[in-house]
Amino acid sequence: MKIAALTFNPIQENTYIAWDDTAECVIIDAGNASPREDAALDNFIAEHALHPVMAVNTHGHFDHTLGVAHVKQRYGIPFAVSFKDRFLLEGASASGSVFGVQVGTLPIGDVDLDTMHEVKFGHTTLQVIPTPGHTPGHVALYDPESKSLFTGDTLFRESIGRTDLPGGDYSWIMRSIMDRILPLGDDVKIYPGHGPETDLGHETMYNPFIVEVLNDEVNYRQ
Repeated sequence: MKIAALTFNPIQENTYIAWDDTAECVIIDAGNASPREDAALDNFIAEHALHPVMAVNTHGHFDHTLGVAHVKQRYGIPFAVSFKDRFLLEGASASGSVFGVQVGTLPIGDVDLDTMHEVKFGHTTLQVIPTPGHTPGHVALYDPESKSLFTGDTLFRESIGRTDLPGGDYSWIMRSIMDRILPLGDDVKIYPGHGPETDLGHETMYNPFIVEVLNDEVNYRQ
């Protein structure tokens, strides 16, 4: 699987294009928010002769969904997102205004990721891993063959996603990270919703939120 990251909109969100040797691709967290950014995404797809088959979202926050309407219309593809996050899509205009971003009406989803265990394109299968905490319906997308994990806003390089927004829960995000993400292994590469790439080995050693939990576990056993 090949992966490209394009950083879009005022929130500096990472939009990912993932494809394989069939040229089929998925667009993950389409955050393109202007004609210039739409063109950047479309030009990349055209230059690599890719065939989008689905827009997939890790969660429903506006900065990750600003470009979904464009890709749905341009490529005639369905939009997959957890329907637990539909309230965020429906309230995106108000949420955007808090950050000074104008948000129009967003699609609310064609495919419910809560009912899917995997997303397929070409010869590639991404496992859908529920990771609630940043939002109620947050998911991560994992390709075991390349050991690539799209974490959205659950896990960043040396940080984690906010839990002070509507639907956020700190205990749940830490449970998602410790119970569902870390067991995938140190060599798994992380493609987060914001900021640079990382890997689970680095996060186990240097992410202060994870280190605190691991130290607490060690102290408890002692």
